[in-house]
Amino acid sequence: MIPVTSFAGRRVAVFGLGGSGLASCEALRAGGADVVACDDSADRMSAAAQAGFVTADLRHAAWETFAALVLTPGVPLTHPQPHWTVLLAQRAGVEVIGDVELFCRERRRHAPNAPFVAITGTNGKSTTTALIAHLMREAGHDVQMGGNIGTAILSLEPPRAGRVHVIEMSSYQIDLCPSLDPSVGILLNVSEDHIDRHGSIDHYAAVKERLVAGVQPGGAAIVGVDDGWCRAVADRLDQAGKPVVRVSVKQPLADGMYVERDTIVRAAGGARTEIARIGGIGSLRGIHNAQNATCAAAVALALGVRGDVLQKGLRSFPGLAHRMEQTGRRGNVLFVNDSKGTNADATARALASFGDIFWIAGGKPKSGGITSLAEFFPRIRKAYLIGAAAQEFAATLEGKVPYEISETLEVAVPNAARDAEAAGLSDAVVLLSPACASFDQFPNFEVRGVRFGELVRALDGVVPVV
Repeated sequence: MIPVTSFAGRRVAVFGLGGSGLASCEALRAGGADVVACDDSADRMSAAAQAGFVTADLRHAAWETFAALVLTPGVPLTHPQPHWTVLLAQRAGVEVIGDVELFCRERRRHAPNAPFVAITGTNGKSTTTALIAHLMREAGHDVQMGGNIGTAILSLEPPRAGRVHVIEMSSYQIDLCPSLDPSVGILLNVSEDHIDRHGSIDHYAAVKERLVAGVQPGGAAIVGVDDGWCRAVADRLDQAGKPVVRVSVKQPLADGMYVERDTIVRAAGGARTEIARIGGIGSLRGIHNAQNATCAAAVALALGVRGDVLQKGLRSFPGLAHRMEQTGRRGNVLFVNDSKGTNADATARALASFGDIFWIAGGKPKSGGITSLAEFFPRIRKAYLIGAAAQEFAATLEGKVPYEISETLEVAVPNAARDAEAAGLSDAVVLLSPACASFDQFPNFEVRGVRFGELVRALDGVVPVV
């Protein structure tokens, strides 16, 4: 745990008592703050009280006594409208911040030169975060990984010299971190997502940009430049006189890092240096993983990792659970769990990585549906549609891709396995990549992915992929 000493002796309101909220309460209390905890859920309020925290309905609190409101990232800050706690805090002139902001303040107080790597992007940030952490561990570093990827940042060990914090950040977390200042910042890509929480893609992109714009002096800002939003970000960093490492997997760069025939290349001052090879690494299959690997390699180089250690680390990376995870094989049929593909852009990356796909898709739909995936329809032998989006997706696929309304994974998995085997293809893939949130049928994408794996392993003749 990281004790938050920056609010010692002061009163702090915490709203949202899930994992990160309770971790914030613990860290603030450990640092000497007077914590008042609140949640819309009576069960969470009860759990906080049992943990020894003062709980109260903040609607009736004396807001002028609070030094800050620490808000969980899942609670709206601006759109579709500010949460009632935000309005009350703003009315009283109380700052609204999140747990990563508390981490940043503690790092500046106690270990300002401790390596802090922050990663964001619409897609790929979890894989890139896990890969960076893996590479740094392979290089012998003490690594703490968390944030949006799972472990609340304040539950990690405190910053100190030689300890590397590798933190995945969502746009919600960035929004709640006004003084974000990583030593290395990565912006992978920007595409339309979470517009309901940011109002427009312009605002969403501007929030993402803050992560690399805030990189501390002497640090490294790494930006994927294969989309227009991020190219503009890189240009603005240049114009502001801030060093930026551009990354592309679509074209060579005169200055930056790019991928050429499965090789990561660094170009600078007219010189071209081969950094590492990523061909044949199953956990880094596909152009999207080439971007993830190149950005991770840029971080490793910025933190002094040797080329041979980098290459070894790339080859030993096991991959990320629920992101193009090879769950099993039966004969010529490979089963792939991409439950983390919660929007069309993420699913596009999975569809682009395989041919002869028996595609399981659907869930709670997001804006735009799957119309943007039309270029990948020729790769899909048949679709198996589940959840609330099934009828909408069926309408999009009508006349273009054979499909069935399976409704549930319990129906979709055996049906897709049967059809894939009967097709007699040399390399068929049963791919769960829903292009949807999970919340209509599952608590989260992890539970959805676990269930897919259970159903795959229950099929006769399925063996692990080694």
